[in-house]
Amino acid sequence: MNYFVTGATGFIGKYLVANLLKRKGTKIYALVRKESTAKFKEAKEFWGPESKRVVAVRGDLGKAKLGVSAANLKALTGEVTHMFHLAAIYDLSASAESQDMANILGTDHALDFAEHVGVRCFHHCSSIAAAGLYRGTFREDMFKEAEGLDHPYFRTKHESEGLVRQRTGLTWRIYRPGMVIGHSETGQIDKVDGPYYFFKLIQKMRNNLPRWVPTIGVEGGRLNMVPVDYVASAMDHIAHKRGLDGKCFHLVDPEPMRAGEVLNVFARAGHAPEMSMRIDVRMFSFIPPALRQGLMMVAPVRRITHQILKDLHIPGDVLKFLNYPTRFDNRNTEDALRGTGIQVPDLRDYAWLLWDYWERHLDPDLFVDRSLKGAVQGKIVMVTGASSGIGHAAALKLGEAGAKVIIVARGIEKLEETRAEIETAGGEVHVYQCDLSDMADCDRLVAEVLKDHGQVDVLVNNAGRSIRRSIALSFDRFHDFERTMQLNYFGSLRLIMGFLPMMRENRSGHVINISSIGVLSNAPRFSAYVASKSALDSFSRCAASEFCDEGIAFTTINMPLVRTPMIAPTKMYEQVPTISPAEAADMIGDAIIRRPYRIATRLGIFAQVLHSLFPKVGETVMNTAYRMFPDSAAATGDKAPEAKPSNEMIAFATLMRGIHW
Repeated sequence: MNYFVTGATGFIGKYLVANLLKRKGTKIYALVRKESTAKFKEAKEFWGPESKRVVAVRGDLGKAKLGVSAANLKALTGEVTHMFHLAAIYDLSASAESQDMANILGTDHALDFAEHVGVRCFHHCSSIAAAGLYRGTFREDMFKEAEGLDHPYFRTKHESEGLVRQRTGLTWRIYRPGMVIGHSETGQIDKVDGPYYFFKLIQKMRNNLPRWVPTIGVEGGRLNMVPVDYVASAMDHIAHKRGLDGKCFHLVDPEPMRAGEVLNVFARAGHAPEMSMRIDVRMFSFIPPALRQGLMMVAPVRRITHQILKDLHIPGDVLKFLNYPTRFDNRNTEDALRGTGIQVPDLRDYAWLLWDYWERHLDPDLFVDRSLKGAVQGKIVMVTGASSGIGHAAALKLGEAGAKVIIVARGIEKLEETRAEIETAGGEVHVYQCDLSDMADCDRLVAEVLKDHGQVDVLVNNAGRSIRRSIALSFDRFHDFERTMQLNYFGSLRLIMGFLPMMRENRSGHVINISSIGVLSNAPRFSAYVASKSALDSFSRCAASEFCDEGIAFTTINMPLVRTPMIAPTKMYEQVPTISPAEAADMIGDAIIRRPYRIATRLGIFAQVLHSLFPKVGETVMNTAYRMFPDSAAATGDKAPEAKPSNEMIAFATLMRGIHW
C-alpha cells in the first residue's frame, strides 16, 4: 500500500507519516517544494530509520497537478493507493490572498493530481472552521448549513472542502480537526496559534503578581482543542477502516472547555494567578455591531488596542473568536474509533507540557537579543551617583557590556576609582564631577557632555539622598524635605530636561529613574524621600505619555532595599534582608534591555494593589511596622548604641523583604 502526502513536513503531516510508516511494506511519496528541502531532511530525522521509505517528489501546491513533472506523474500513476491532502494554511492571521491560493487553489490542484494518477481514496484534512460561526451543534453530515464565513480562514476552509465534495468519480473521506495543539506526551508544537496567543499574557501575570492574587478574566465560547497525536492517530485509523468512504469525521473534543476555563488551566500550568472572576463576553453583544466597528475606527481607540495586542503578541483577529458559538457532534468518529483506545486526553493532564514546551522553544522573547551587550554596545550611557553603591555596580556592568559609560558624582576621588575598575575590565569610561543638587552645575554638566559626546542614549538617574526620620521628629527640619527634593527630583529633572531635546532630535533615547519600593508601599519614616521619588515617578509617567511615539522611553525602577552606604546610618538594616548593589545593577540592565514602563518586585506591586483596593488594610500594615521599628539613633540624635532588632522585627522584615522600615 503506497501513499502520497501533501504537507508531510507540516505539524500534522510529520505525525501522520510517522504513523503510516508503522505499516510494514508501505511506501510514502511526499510533495516537497524546492524551498522546503531542508525541512524535509529535518522531517526524515524525525521519522528515524524507516524514513528511507519516504520519497520526496518535487512540486508546488500553487501549480497545476501540484507542479509534479510529467515523468513523475507517469511513474506514480497506479502506484498510489491513498492520498492525504494536508498542505494548507492553518492561520487566522494570514492574508486572504495567501489563504485563497493555498487552501482553495491548492486543493483544486491536489484533486486534479489525484484523478490523474488514479488514487483510490482522497483523504482531505479540512477543519472545524468549515462550519464558520454556526450557532448550535454542527453535525458531521452538515456542510451547506455553515454560516458566518466572512473571515477568509473560515471561507477558504469551507470552499476547499466543497471542491472535494463536488468531485464526482473520486472516492474521498474528510477530516475536520479541532484547534490542533501540541503533542500530549511531549508538548511539541511548531508555531504559536490558538490558546498559545494568550500565553504571553499569562506569563506577564505570573511575573508580576503572586500566584494567590485573584484576578479578573474573560469567559467566552467553548474552544475545541485536540492534541496533534490524537489527530494523527485518529486519521490513520479511520483512513484504513472499510466502509467509510464519502463520510466526514469531526476530530474534536466531545467535552470542550469554555475560554475562561482554558485560560485558567494554562494559568495553573504556568504558575500564574488564576482568573477567579470571569466576565462573559456575550454581555457586550447588546452593543450594535455598527457602533462597535465605529468605535474601533476612532484613532486613539485603534492605537491603544493595537499597542496592547502588540505587547501581548496577540493578533487582533483572535479576539473575534473568543465567543465561539459552535459545538460539534462527532458520532461518526466515535463509531470508527470504538475499541481502539484512541481518544482525546484531558487537557488538564498535559497542559503543563504544552506550557513548558512553549516557554522553552516558542516564547517570542526567546528570539529577541536580550543580552545587555546587544542593547548597549557602542551606546553612550550616563550613570549618576556612580562613585558607590548601585551606581558603581551599574557602571561596571555597563562598561563590561561595551557601553561608552559616562559616570557622574560629586566626589572625584571615588569616581576615579570607578574609572580605574572599568578601564581595567576593558571598558570605555568618561568622568564628570557634578553636584546634582546645584541646578547651575547640572546645566554645566549637560552642556559639557553634549559638547564632548554629542548625545546621551541612556540616562540613568541614580544619584539620590535618603532620610529615615518620622514626621513627628521633622517638625523643625523642613530642610530635610528641601534637600531630598532638590537632589532626588529637581537634579534628575534638570538632566532629563537638558538631554530630552537631543533625544527628540534623534528620535531615540531612554531615561531610567531609580525610584523606591517605598513609593508603592508608602513606607513610614520616609516621607521626605518617598515624596521626592514620587514626584519623579509622576513626571516620568507624564513624559512617557508625551514621548512614546518619538522613540523615547521612560522606565521607573521601584528599587527594594539595597545594602549601600546610604542605608549604613540605620544599624537595624544590618539585620534585615536586602539585595546587593550587583542585584540592583541587574535590574538596571534589565531595564535597558526591555525598556519597560516600570520594574518592581512582586511585593512592591502587591503593596500598591493593597493600598488601591484596601487602603485601610494597607494603612494598618504600615502603622504596625511604624510602631514596631523605632527611629534610628541618627534620626533621634541619641548617641547611645541602637538596640538590636527583636526576633519579631526580623521576622516581619523578612516577610516584607525589601521594603524600607
